[in-house]
Amino acid sequence: MRRRGNPGTSDEESMRIVVLGLLAVLCTPFAFAANYPEKPVRLVIPFVPGGNIDITARAIGPSLSKALGQPVVYDNRGGAGGTIGGEHVARSAPDGYTLLLGSTGLLTLAPALYPKTPYDPVKDFAAIGSVSDVPVVLVVHPSLPVKNVKELIALARARPGQITVARAGLSLAGELFKIQTKVDMIIVNYKGGAAAVRDLLGGHVHSMFDQLSSATPHIRDGKVRALAVTTPKRAALFPEIPTLEESGVKGANASTYSGMLAPAGTPREIVAKLNAALVSTLGQKEVQERFAALGATVWPSTPEQFAAVIRNDLATWTRVIKAANIKPE
Repeated sequence: MRRRGNPGTSDEESMRIVVLGLLAVLCTPFAFAANYPEKPVRLVIPFVPGGNIDITARAIGPSLSKALGQPVVYDNRGGAGGTIGGEHVARSAPDGYTLLLGSTGLLTLAPALYPKTPYDPVKDFAAIGSVSDVPVVLVVHPSLPVKNVKELIALARARPGQITVARAGLSLAGELFKIQTKVDMIIVNYKGGAAAVRDLLGGHVHSMFDQLSSATPHIRDGKVRALAVTTPKRAALFPEIPTLEESGVKGANASTYSGMLAPAGTPREIVAKLNAALVSTLGQKEVQERFAALGATVWPSTPEQFAAVIRNDLATWTRVIKAANIKPE
């Protein structure tokens, strides 16, 4: 008796059709990945033009385009601290044609601070690789009688609740410093960096953890005194400035990094191609020089390494927010 199947089709022919169909389905993603990319790749910049992340995207875009063999199209989607652009990419098709240039704030700080952030930085993205690292520098107003971190800590302990630290936006480096040093310093909140820097220069606040790229002109002009950078290594732009760890403060490393991500579910073969193109781009001398001029360093990594950075930082900032009892505004 003939089994159910197409009329006039033998059992062997039916089985062969089924097997070929399954092979076609299974091989389609691999064929798609092998031909990727076949059209322009859209790089979502989750901030308005002119900011650090926008400048970073345009620094790597031309070389990344050459490495991929397709144009890289910039798509600025600013708003809500970068979370609008982040959500857009998280909800996009996982085909490798919509990518995100993420930053510390939208990948770890916002999700740690705001429970209703519209994406999960670990589950909703496929990490491609880190791009750059901008050191954060601890600076003080010149009127504060300290020349290094040890003197600042001693002064803060001698004057509990009197030394102020400006906090701009989502930056939590000051809170982490307080926790690790156990000093009683007052955090003064600002919505943006410009207002915080203005008050620091005017002597209205004593200190601030600022991005090295924005603090550089004020350091060079002597308007602020740099005490330490918050990265494991000294900054190439100011090799004379020690790190926090060299200054005796452990576990307070914090920097502003950027990295590239795709929607979760993007085929591993495509992620691997994008990572190879990104690493190649970051290895070019002209790209490295562009970042150096901004006070940043290129930071190539594997997808796994960048994913681990996001997971670890998310855990760190969640702990800091809880310990400092910081509430969303």
